[in-house]
Amino acid sequence: MTAEDQMPQRARRSGGRAARVAVRSAPLADDLRPVRAGISGGQYSPLSQDAVLRIHEAALDALEVIGLANAPQSGIDAMTAAGAILGDDGRLRYPRALVEDMLTKASRGITLYGRDPKHHLHLSGTRVHYGTAGAAVHVVDIDTGAYRDSTAQDLHDAARLVHHLDNVHFFQRICVARDVTDNLEMDLNTLYGALAGTTKHVGTSFSDPSHVEACFELLHMVAGSEAAWREQPFVSNSNCFVVPPMKFAEESCITMEACIRAGMPVLLLSAGQAGATSPAPIATTIVQAVAECLAGVVYVNSIAPGHPAVFGTWPFVSDLRTGAMSGGSAEQALLTAGCAQMHRFYGLPGGAAAGIADSKLPDMQAGWEMAISNTLAGLSGLNMVYEAVGMHASLLGFCFESLTLGDDLLGQALRCVRGIDVTEDSVSIDVMKEVCLGGPGHYLGSDQTLKLMQTEYIYPALGNRMSPKEWNEAGRPRLLDGAKRRTADILAKAPCQIDPALDRAVRARFNMYFQ
Repeated sequence: MTAEDQMPQRARRSGGRAARVAVRSAPLADDLRPVRAGISGGQYSPLSQDAVLRIHEAALDALEVIGLANAPQSGIDAMTAAGAILGDDGRLRYPRALVEDMLTKASRGITLYGRDPKHHLHLSGTRVHYGTAGAAVHVVDIDTGAYRDSTAQDLHDAARLVHHLDNVHFFQRICVARDVTDNLEMDLNTLYGALAGTTKHVGTSFSDPSHVEACFELLHMVAGSEAAWREQPFVSNSNCFVVPPMKFAEESCITMEACIRAGMPVLLLSAGQAGATSPAPIATTIVQAVAECLAGVVYVNSIAPGHPAVFGTWPFVSDLRTGAMSGGSAEQALLTAGCAQMHRFYGLPGGAAAGIADSKLPDMQAGWEMAISNTLAGLSGLNMVYEAVGMHASLLGFCFESLTLGDDLLGQALRCVRGIDVTEDSVSIDVMKEVCLGGPGHYLGSDQTLKLMQTEYIYPALGNRMSPKEWNEAGRPRLLDGAKRRTADILAKAPCQIDPALDRAVRARFNMYFQ
């Protein structure tokens, strides 16, 4: 051990600091990293057990008494055959016994596959995964503050960026390809732009049921065959199967049925807005979302028992002064955490939204909005945290640099989710005795410290921990400048994730708007 190893931190200067950082930044095997996909949460429960049961009972009552309207005939046929009741008013109502029966048939412990096995997402218990979503219609320029229309190239570049961000575990459409005016071509560009950018699991949606066939032709090309696709489906369908309050979205339901037949996992997405399309009380908004998603569980399992589906209670919050969405609010964080607790109650794989900023730029407001909701979502054990990074203006804007910064933010959130390891070794006083009784009087150079410095602690790629003196000497670097550099560096090096020959074949078959 060198003399410098023995020195307290404040006595070290920049030369020693550089060497120390280099060691800390050495890559670790996935099983040694302090944070990774699938860390178990569940430490936080905003609802008491009595409250969970009351919400469950209220949801069952809503399904029996109110039911859902506007199901397509195919859905009516499947659900009434299973035991749902079609009323004279056209609404489907769900006896309690039917819901409970379908809950026993629903798939648990599902895997959402990546094209690379290291990116498989195992959705069981309270395992937490963070990823993108949101379908923004604008891209934010952090230099000018201007919002421009998003493009197919932006979507592809966002997927390329996500591929290289360790703490962003999956990619779902983050912006709309507004330069593609034909809706079928937009769906194809959205799907292929994501797949060409990353081998992580991809979520997508279809704007019309008639587009499903062509998109699955593309998927089978990428997979190598239909059989290979069905063995490990690496794309899920994000499906807004309901239009809150308590109505089915007919075309989305038809799309969902087609995806189920084609072997694609589905996200049953209920996206009410408290005070607008769902009740103002947070608890009753959860009741409605749970009821709608339980209807989705009946729907899916009446068609294909055990088909992989994510229980997507995805309600949002309104600023009741204006009626506008407020995705960055504390109420949104509580709402998402409460939904996650209901997923735990049912034992179903669940997904909901967090990380949305109302702020228009990646500033301090965006930081607190993204951090609070992402941390509560993870601590509550939410399996799939959608819209976790990059999203501004309540989902209207997407920012590349914010996505890059979000990788650091999610690393910190995941470290909170991991919690404190209390083991025989971690609470032993042997090292304390060595240091305090005749030792150096500090722990900087101890074997325990050196062993744990990477496996117990996480270090931001962009977050600045310099002292004021070091910061001045380094030219007072700004966080957003670092984010711009890292984003540009990743995109300059990130290759296409599709074999060149296959890429040429896809582009010969379909019109792609990105390079």
